[in-house]
Amino acid sequence: MRVLVMTNLYPSPVYPTRGSFNRHPLRLLGQRHKVRVIVPIGWTDEWKAKRNSEVKFPKDRRQEYDGLDVEYPRYLFPPRILRSWYGHCFLASVRCTFRRAVEEFQPDVVLASWAYPDGWAGVRLARESGLPVVVKVHGSDVKLLGLYPARLRRTAEALRSADAVIAVSRDLVEQVSALGVDSQKVRLIYNGVDAQVFRPGDKDAARKRLSVTGDSPLLLFVGNLFPVKGIDVLLNALANLNASGISARLTIIGEGQLREALEKQGIALGIGSQMTFLGSLPQERLADWYRAADLFVLPSRSEGVPNVLLEASACGCPWVASNVGGIPEIAQFGQSCLVRPEDASDMARGIRESLSRPVGSAITPRSWEAAVDELEELLRSVAQKRDAALAQ
Repeated sequence: MRVLVMTNLYPSPVYPTRGSFNRHPLRLLGQRHKVRVIVPIGWTDEWKAKRNSEVKFPKDRRQEYDGLDVEYPRYLFPPRILRSWYGHCFLASVRCTFRRAVEEFQPDVVLASWAYPDGWAGVRLARESGLPVVVKVHGSDVKLLGLYPARLRRTAEALRSADAVIAVSRDLVEQVSALGVDSQKVRLIYNGVDAQVFRPGDKDAARKRLSVTGDSPLLLFVGNLFPVKGIDVLLNALANLNASGISARLTIIGEGQLREALEKQGIALGIGSQMTFLGSLPQERLADWYRAADLFVLPSRSEGVPNVLLEASACGCPWVASNVGGIPEIAQFGQSCLVRPEDASDMARGIRESLSRPVGSAITPRSWEAAVDELEELLRSVAQKRDAALAQ
């Protein structure tokens, strides 16, 4: 089977640690089948990266990554204006790359990961080439649609037109069905974890490797520094803990548009010295941070099923997270505590209670291999239906 994938959620020269939840299943799928990946790069992101660092693209913007043939077309759009046309801009930017990939690679099925614009463009381009297409949705691409009317229409159009839709949580299955998508086309496939990387280990040894010292509780956040992640709520909760006599440290791993604002917020709250920003880290280095932390915290305003919670659980790190999206569906995997979203005092309560409990054993999440078994079966089924229709 030959699978052509299109998604912005994949490592690139601009974002080398991006989309690990896509990288791992595609790597494993590529060990079983032929897989080619198209990763559009926003021109503003590329421009900023080249201005601030020594980012270089491979010749012809194409390279082998994890044994897969990956191409990085430039996604052109007018910044901050005409947002309702971004889907058309995306479509125009990737059309030549997509058509060339179809001609060279001769795929059996197209997989578009992220509903809009990736999925919307993927459906249109697949139909132009007479190919079946599966769209995978992750969370915010569906759950925040009420904020963007034009995106809502096109997302619904893409999901209804796709041959199948993959949702990573039961909550997302319901959200997709509410958009008028035939429930028979929607498949729930939970993500997995890299069991070779994320596994329990000695906390003291992990802290020694990371040069972590001190007796104050160590809290950990991993994720994009975007408004949807609710990190501002977490900082308010940290200040609330201080007021109750608990002086915890917070390590923040990730990059995003809010870093400067969060640093200023921390200083204003009097917790600046308790916060450490590490930027993005490769997966192999994240595992020790999960082992070293006393508690993982995720104050998101919206989520699908966040892989960071699965990874923390696999490393034996207890966690506190907002009761949103698909998070309650995976609460059994870790020593978890669910709190109200947007509520700093409830987040502080959850942290206090979790820190006071002894750490016990937890159920290990499933591996990526198990998730890819389901993905492979679905893609094969969709491709075979197309072949059967052509044979008639």
